[in-house]
Amino acid sequence: MTLAHDAAAASFAALTHKLDYLDEADIRRVRDAYRFADEAHLGQFRASGEPYITHPIAVAGLCADWKLDAQAIMAALMHDAMEDCGVTKIELIERFGAPTAEIVDGLTKLDKLQFSTKEESQAESFRKMLLAMARDVRVILIKLADRLHNMRTMDAMVSHKRARIARETLDIYVPIAHRLGLNQTYRELQELSFQYINPWRHSVLSKAVKKTRGNRRDLVDRIRKEVEEAFHDADMQVEVYGREKTIFSIYNKMIEKHLSFAQVSDIFGFRIVARELLDCYRALGVLHQLYKPLPGRFKDYIAIPKANGYQSLHTTLVNPVGTAVEFQIRSQAMHAVAEKGIAAHWMYKEQDAADDASPQQAAVWLQSLIDIQHETRDSAEFLEHLKIDLFPESVYVLTPKSRIVALPKGATLVDFAYAIHSGVGDRCVSAKVNGEPVALRTELRSGDVVEIITAASAKPNPSWLNFVRTGRARSKIRHYLKNMEAEESLELGEKLLGQALRAEGLTLPAGDENSEGAAGQLWQGLTRWGGNRSRDELLADIGLGRKIATMVAKRLAQLMAETGAKPDALTLTLGRFSDETPSHGSVIIDGSEGATVQLAPCCCPVPGDPIAGYLGRGEGLVVHTQSCGVGKRLFERDSERWIDVSWSDEPARLFETAVKVLVANGKGVLAQVAAAISSAETDITHIEMGDERLGETAELKLTLSVRDAEHLADVIRTLKRCPVVLKAERFSQ
Repeated sequence: MTLAHDAAAASFAALTHKLDYLDEADIRRVRDAYRFADEAHLGQFRASGEPYITHPIAVAGLCADWKLDAQAIMAALMHDAMEDCGVTKIELIERFGAPTAEIVDGLTKLDKLQFSTKEESQAESFRKMLLAMARDVRVILIKLADRLHNMRTMDAMVSHKRARIARETLDIYVPIAHRLGLNQTYRELQELSFQYINPWRHSVLSKAVKKTRGNRRDLVDRIRKEVEEAFHDADMQVEVYGREKTIFSIYNKMIEKHLSFAQVSDIFGFRIVARELLDCYRALGVLHQLYKPLPGRFKDYIAIPKANGYQSLHTTLVNPVGTAVEFQIRSQAMHAVAEKGIAAHWMYKEQDAADDASPQQAAVWLQSLIDIQHETRDSAEFLEHLKIDLFPESVYVLTPKSRIVALPKGATLVDFAYAIHSGVGDRCVSAKVNGEPVALRTELRSGDVVEIITAASAKPNPSWLNFVRTGRARSKIRHYLKNMEAEESLELGEKLLGQALRAEGLTLPAGDENSEGAAGQLWQGLTRWGGNRSRDELLADIGLGRKIATMVAKRLAQLMAETGAKPDALTLTLGRFSDETPSHGSVIIDGSEGATVQLAPCCCPVPGDPIAGYLGRGEGLVVHTQSCGVGKRLFERDSERWIDVSWSDEPARLFETAVKVLVANGKGVLAQVAAAISSAETDITHIEMGDERLGETAELKLTLSVRDAEHLADVIRTLKRCPVVLKAERFSQ
């Protein structure tokens, strides 16, 4: 057995002495985890030359100081096994159970994140992301223990690396420790970070504090003695501790208040720990009778706790030689929370129900753990209590370049794309999350690395409005669609007016209302007549159905006649229409039209269907099948708004239509129907089932993507051949 192995074994033996709060079965499981980690890290060494396993043992020791449960101690021992040793999550589940494997997996994911910028806003986002990712608070506690041990043993590293890690610790992990109320860890991490970031300043201030400590030792001893005597006379049992400000907090106070070291008065203070809550207020009275309080320097954090659950009374008193001394007064339960924060749940079990902390005494998220003071040893129930999400309303995801983007919970890839840039959102066609292709409507989770794929020809899809969560994405999509609608309605209006004017034997004048000569005057006169501000607005109104093209064409023909223009026989022949159907000309439909040309959802026309176009008021052109009941009612009421439309010989896309299928209910019916549809080379884009789905038969309403009416007929024939299908037909409202 090597010396290195002996050292590791001795370290683990020291750890087992701290585990006396666990039962024998749990200690055996911890020992198994140690053997597994020791074998996994065999041959690995730290920068200091020590066997690597000494680090996980030390981290587990810190977790044992917080009295964390066996699963957390096991995870602490194996926290680097997946990242550094190629151990899989499946292996850990089989050997140590899912809860422990989940903690190790959570720690591995956090280790992969790289903080790449010193910007304060990014640091805050990174902190929130770490907390949001750690649904089990033990993940964060082990991570903090890991960072604390690394900071304690950084001397073997090169100086620039020490400074970088210390800066990251100060920016990221110190605020997390404070957020969780881990004051002891928070102060030590702060102090160690300052020591490595500003070694010279830390050294100078340390010497100054030591010198002051020596000068004031007599005074501190005298105050402690007088305070203890005062509580003895009042027949109160309290614990009195001397408290010294950290070097970092002294330095911060000097910087913030522009003070010299000699001007910082509260380097030393005292902490009074009483038995119960009411004793805190009694202790305050005893102190105020002993020394004079400074006006305006009293804070009641018991009645109004800090956000991380911290509770104490703070008062500043004038000591016998005239200098100010701060006293903190708290109960034993409050002291446990103040020092260990969220970890106090494992450490502190208050037997007196009267001293239970109430929602008024601690932040709700911390209270939810501390209140479970008499829980059973059932690990499943215990694990359920530990599931928390400290930032439930947000998710924090990364770009491939490690920029953090905060989004509301439920946000999708389209929300992310618009959060990056409106151009990225407008042009996005697909995306990858953690390297895997996913649908654009996929909801994001904290820690996801997201890559958006764009195409120059892509444009926003109106259906995105059904699932985006952010106001930015919604407004950008609407803005784009509105602009696109204006362009398309203008184009359609110009086409319709041109066709209607050909029926008068004329062609559209070139230019617009700003053009010089006769053309400009014609457009000015026409827009004034129509009540529009410009040619484009008039044409857009025609495209949206707000104005009838034939009426505008007749007025334009009058204006042109006044200038001497005469109908052209050839143009008149090209623009002649049939007398059978009121019409403004024929529009070709190929599926590439935008928002101003819609296929009516009531009849879902597809290429091959006889169709007609209705110019709705403000809706643009709506295409119905000629047999559509809704279309027939509109024709009877508003016949002058109908125009001839026809299908292009080469449609540009697939078209959605509805099919109603009656099936014999049974196991695997839906799979058989889907297989039949797939064999006919089409896709189901939507499916609805009637309420009678538990009976002998069920009716399915399917939305299918087809090429044309012939393709649809082929799909229906294929469905009818399916053994479970009783009836299949096209469906319209």
